[in-house]
Formats: sequence, structure tokens, C-alpha cells
Amino acid sequence: MGTAEQPQERKTTYREAMREALREALRSDERVFLMGEDVGRYGGCFGVSLGLLEEFGPERVRDTPLSESAFVGAGIGAALAGMRPIVEIMTVNFSLLALDQILNNAATLRHMSGGQLGVPLVIRMTTGAGRQLAAQHSHSLEGWYAHIPGIRVLAPATIEDARHMLAPALADPDPVLIFEHGSLYNAAGELGPSTAPVDLDHAAIRTPGTDISLITYGGSLPKALAAADELSTEGISAEVIDLRTLRPLDDAAITASVARTHRVVIIDEAWRTGSLAGEVSARIAERSFYELDAPVERVCSAEVPIPYARRLEEAALPQTADIVAAAHRAVG
Repeated sequence: MGTAEQPQERKTTYREAMREALREALRSDERVFLMGEDVGRYGGCFGVSLGLLEEFGPERVRDTPLSESAFVGAGIGAALAGMRPIVEIMTVNFSLLALDQILNNAATLRHMSGGQLGVPLVIRMTTGAGRQLAAQHSHSLEGWYAHIPGIRVLAPATIEDARHMLAPALADPDPVLIFEHGSLYNAAGELGPSTAPVDLDHAAIRTPGTDISLITYGGSLPKALAAADELSTEGISAEVIDLRTLRPLDDAAITASVARTHRVVIIDEAWRTGSLAGEVSARIAERSFYELDAPVERVCSAEVPIPYARRLEEAALPQTADIVAAAHRAVG
């Protein structure tokens, strides 16, 4: 009698993995629906929802008017009524038009109702630069949302996380924001056979190391991995930590990595002032000060609106060479 065929890894892209996650969510739970600008007929501004309208129909894949406050508010209302909405906001810059709904309603209703009202809402949006889309489409504001109690903030940086973060996000009884870096959509790789949901409470060690910790998330992860490879040719062993969840931060993983390496570079595409990198740095100072053999280094974007011109945009953003230089300063 023959043995059952074992599941195999398969080639896919970040975009396709996210689409597969959406398709699975829509198939497995009739309460789930997707709505946002151009998610239906157009297939999503970045092509993530392409084909879902034809498969699930306009009741489950809904194009909305050009009003972020209105359709995020509608998503909050649907979640309160027992549905499991997935709301897509085209870019993080446009989410500011819905900030009142996210901060004053979605994030606060459980607290203000004494636990009687939950908002099981998932909001997806594209973040980050590197695609010559200029200042109104390119900023990294997820650190602002990580400041808000009452929500969970996710930043999938790998194909596996793009595929498997959505299911546990939908199972969360409170609002979850998913930030998808625009530079990752075309990233291709092997998707493993596992169908297990991602553990949203823990950061991931993407590369183990002993000499320095490179702590990052989202679109900066490929640059940190490239920096680790370059440093390895110089005999410097860099550990790469992918935070994955920006709120709540995995303090234990950060502390453990610092204890192993005693030197840290934090890479964050947001502006340095008031950044998530600053929060991580402060927590390291509070919890691991005596483990440090050098000051914490931060590699962030220049304090300017993201430029349109390619060379200026590249100069404004953290690059692999900047990470390597910061590691050299820390290692001495």
C-alpha cells in the first residue's frame, strides 16, 4: 500500500500569499467580508484581491466610496454586529483620514463599555517607501498606531507571515492592524507546507548570531538580512530579530537577544524622532542596560518628507550600507 504524498514547498510571492490568506478567510467563515477602495472590480490597488470579486461576489468583496472615515466606521459597526470585516486602506498616509474611527472608536469601545463591546475588526494597509510614489504615499507611520492601547499592530515581513498572520488576526476579539510594506508584494520565495497560524505574541529570530543584534520589522527585514550576510564575511556574527508584532512588543525576545550579543542596531524606516526604534531603544536601556557593551545604534529615515526622485528617495531611506556602518560602530 502506497504512502500518502507529503506536502511540498512551493514558489509564490508575498502578494499571492496574502491573496491566498484572504481567500481562505472568506471560504472558511461566512461572517468575513472584504471592503475598501478598489478591492473588487480593480482587484486592489496593489493587486492583492485580484479575482476575489468574481469568486465571492459583491456582497463579500465590496468596493467603497473614497472616504476612509466612512468605510472604516462601517467596518467597526459591522464588527459590533457580529461580522468579521477586513477593511483595506490603500496606504498608511490615507489612514490618517480614519484615525478618529480607529483611535476613538475601535480602540476604546471595549474599555469604555466595561468589556461589553468588542470590535473584531482587521484593517490592512500598505506602508513604506522605495517605489517612487512620493510623500503622500510612502511614509511609515505604523509606529504611531503602535502607540495606541486597545489594538494589535502586525507587520508581516515574510511570505509565511503574509500567508498565516490573517487567520489569528481575524480570531482576535479586538481590532488588529496589518501593515504590508509595498516593496514586499513582488518578493518571491518558497512557502512551506505548514498551515499553522502565526504566533502573534512572539518575535522571530531570522538569523542567529553572537556579536550584534539587528532588530527590525517589515520592509527593512531584507536589508537587515543582507547586512548580516555582509558582516559575516568580515567575521561578525549578526543576529537578526524580526519583531513581527509592533504592539504588543515581545520584550522577552529583545532582552534575550541583547543578553546574547551585547550590541544592538535597530532598523526602522520611520523617522528617527518619536520612532518605534526609540521605544525599543528605551526598553533596552530600562531592562538590559548592564548587558550592553556599546551604545544602541538606530538606523532610520531622514527627517524629510519622502522624496519622489529615485536617488533622493534612496538617500532618505535606511540602506544595507547604513546598517553595516552602524554595526561597525557598535562592534568597534
